[in-house]
Amino acid sequence: MSIGIIITNSPNNLKHYLILSVMTNNNISLINGDIETKRAEIKQYFNETYSLYESIFELLATDEVFYEQPNSLRQPLIFYFGHTATFFINKLIAANIISDRVNSELESIFAIGVDEMSWDDLNDKHYNFPTVDKTRAYRNEVRGAINDLIDALPLSMPIGWESPFWIIMMGIEHERIHIETTSVLIRELDIEFVRPNSSWRANIQSSWSPINELLPVNGMDIEIGKRMNSDYYGWDNEYGTHKATVADFRASKYLVSNGEFLEFMRDGGYKSDTYWETEGNDWREYAKVRHPHFWIDDFGVYKLRTLCEIVDLPLNHPVEVNYHEAKAFCNWLSAKLNKSIRLPSEDEWYALALHCELDDKMDANIGLIHTSTTAIDSFAHGDFFDIRGNVWQWSETPIYPFDGFKVHPAYDDFTVPTYDGRHNLIKGGSWISTGNEALLTARYAFRKHFYQHAGFRYVQSDTVVDSENIYETDTLVSQYAQFGWGEEFLGVANYPKECAKICIESMDSNKRRKALDVGCAIGRSSFELARGFDEVIGIDFSARFVSQATKLKESGEISYRATIEGDLTSTHSVMLEQYDLVNEAKKVSFWQGDACNLKSHLCEFDLIFAGNLIDRLYNPKSFLTDMAWRLNSGGLLVIASPYTWLEEFTPKEAWIGGYEHEGKEISTIEGLKYILKDEFELVKTRDVPFVIRETARKYQHSVAQLSVWKKL
Repeated sequence: MSIGIIITNSPNNLKHYLILSVMTNNNISLINGDIETKRAEIKQYFNETYSLYESIFELLATDEVFYEQPNSLRQPLIFYFGHTATFFINKLIAANIISDRVNSELESIFAIGVDEMSWDDLNDKHYNFPTVDKTRAYRNEVRGAINDLIDALPLSMPIGWESPFWIIMMGIEHERIHIETTSVLIRELDIEFVRPNSSWRANIQSSWSPINELLPVNGMDIEIGKRMNSDYYGWDNEYGTHKATVADFRASKYLVSNGEFLEFMRDGGYKSDTYWETEGNDWREYAKVRHPHFWIDDFGVYKLRTLCEIVDLPLNHPVEVNYHEAKAFCNWLSAKLNKSIRLPSEDEWYALALHCELDDKMDANIGLIHTSTTAIDSFAHGDFFDIRGNVWQWSETPIYPFDGFKVHPAYDDFTVPTYDGRHNLIKGGSWISTGNEALLTARYAFRKHFYQHAGFRYVQSDTVVDSENIYETDTLVSQYAQFGWGEEFLGVANYPKECAKICIESMDSNKRRKALDVGCAIGRSSFELARGFDEVIGIDFSARFVSQATKLKESGEISYRATIEGDLTSTHSVMLEQYDLVNEAKKVSFWQGDACNLKSHLCEFDLIFAGNLIDRLYNPKSFLTDMAWRLNSGGLLVIASPYTWLEEFTPKEAWIGGYEHEGKEISTIEGLKYILKDEFELVKTRDVPFVIRETARKYQHSVAQLSVWKKL
């Protein structure tokens, strides 16, 4: 279909018109095709995606609307406008594909803060957003840079995780996700902030809602999960294997319509806590919600807010709600029918898809063949309708890793932070889902109060769905938890505690108001620094680490599994109380961030500590030269590292030591002296040993050099 005529800037800054066609099955095969044809396909896919994303911002009435915050738990729209371009650059740098930034200032502002996680920084003082014109110009620069990379990067088939083109595809698919999530935010804006656009006008064909019914689905064995050589791009959570036996169940023929949900409304569904789960009831009371989010109560007559207009409520279109509302409806229907009614599990959704012989090519309201929801009886899939498309469908299943799950090193925080039992899977895609989102293998999960273009269907089954799928087998997180909080081994003192102690002692009579712990991991050094400072901010690139540190601060306890041998593990608990750090937790905060491109508000520190960080940065010199202005006069920069330089983390040309130059051996301490000499004085150095436990019988014993530098 044509989504309209879009005026854009080409990479060579010439204006041109682009007719952007968006097809349902528009995914790029990563295993088939010759090199130059594939390069051209990816280039077209990138530019179509980039322009489509920009086109949705054309719905904003003025540039001032970019600075509106449609949802109090989300960023202003200007953040998302710049974020997807920044994502390309940051991931290409993280993967050591490029070394130079396009605009370091904007790539700090637009880097992190998308999901409404507990560690998101939504404090206005922490952002100084650029103008819309500056952001548009930045997007054009990035477009040109990516087009040049697509032309120049080495390409071989198939395209796998190690290919630089995987990172390009990652950026494209990431932006396609934001096409959808941004459309939801725009839909949450007050209507006066949006201007109608014929290309995005809703396709409403309103009539009475068809009567829903439960149809049988025979039980079956299922096996799901992508192989690494699958045809299309996938996110980390899609890979691996999951096998299950699904019992017989019955499923609703249609998605729940506005008309069917209205019965729940009229029966007092929102006025009583009878049908709501505990968390759902707390949310209902907090949000003071009385009807679905996109409904408008016009003096007792309901209307519907679409992307850019308000229309009469179409009773035959699917209702769009969050998990809590869908769950309450199911509980209400269970009581009404005296049957066990609930949302389907992910396994049952796949069983239903198999029952209907559904594939990615079957007609559905997906991939922008329409620009809104359609009637629930428009797309038949066997005896059912809309198994795929129209709206996402909430499931009863919290997202969890398949057997064999691995984290992509360039994007370690895509899924793992959601393995917490609080993010439920949505299945099937919506009318605006394109690319990876439109595939049957797609696995996306959101918090239960989250709004998406999502609705639901219900099933009748006595099978109990596991709702406690909490990911506890992240080996790297467990290893760092053990390193920071576990017992001491081989007579060596706890390393982050010892480093923090040296930091505090080194302050002498200096003021100890605020400290920054860069590369804080699971937070032990941050908590220990709080013994001597009024405020400590811990920063780490890994959201997996930050989430555990934040959980420890907020709840006072975390658990992890330590490897004994092979698949054998032991469970351990960490409680701040046992370390006498409960009061210190009040002085500590944790944020996700890039040490080589920290946000500008991180300044006026009396101490900056970088523990075992310098030799794991993609640009250590950039980090070092950025430190002086962030410190108060006389403040200390403390660096501790065993100097284990590896090209997988730091390009060899970026090493600051551990190499020969013109026949002379250059050590890291010499490199540090050279880089820091104009703004710092070396106060002292000392060796600090540490031990990492890999298994019950294998340990790594290392010695870090800790150096203390005083700002001149």
